[in-house]
Amino acid sequence: MTDREREDLITHMADQRRLFQITVRGIDDDQARQRTTVSELTLGGLLHHIIATERHWTTVLIERDETAEFDVSELDSAHRMAPEETVSGLLAEWDALADQTEKLIRELDSFDARVPIPTAPWAPERQYWPVRHVLYNLFREFAHHSGHADIIREALDGANTTQQRV
Repeated sequence: MTDREREDLITHMADQRRLFQITVRGIDDDQARQRTTVSELTLGGLLHHIIATERHWTTVLIERDETAEFDVSELDSAHRMAPEETVSGLLAEWDALADQTEKLIRELDSFDARVPIPTAPWAPERQYWPVRHVLYNLFREFAHHSGHADIIREALDGANTTQQRV
């Protein structure tokens, strides 16, 4: 792993965050909770989920807990914006988390080191992933959910990320 690989990953993650942030720009908390497609997903729910996902995977990288289990009790609320949450509050939380993630990426010893992945009902056997795999999985989550958010936003008010770039 090179410093270049670290900085490239940080740059691409930041770009995906920025695209998601553009998608939710200008919406209020009620709009963030509004379901606009056949899916249960909402913009606020996706924002909540993407933050929780980043926190989960960075914790996995930091703790490297050989006994960790995925908390399935959180699945019901994983894609919902809680009543006390706001779009502005979630975005501020994500900005702070992004700074922590970037610091972690710069400080990790090796992208090749293998870390224990929490077990889950769908993955009951302990797996060990290279740090690189965990980080690229996190990047994939950003990109995947940015696409969902773009469709939801377009159904909400006709806007989409491309039209809002200016």
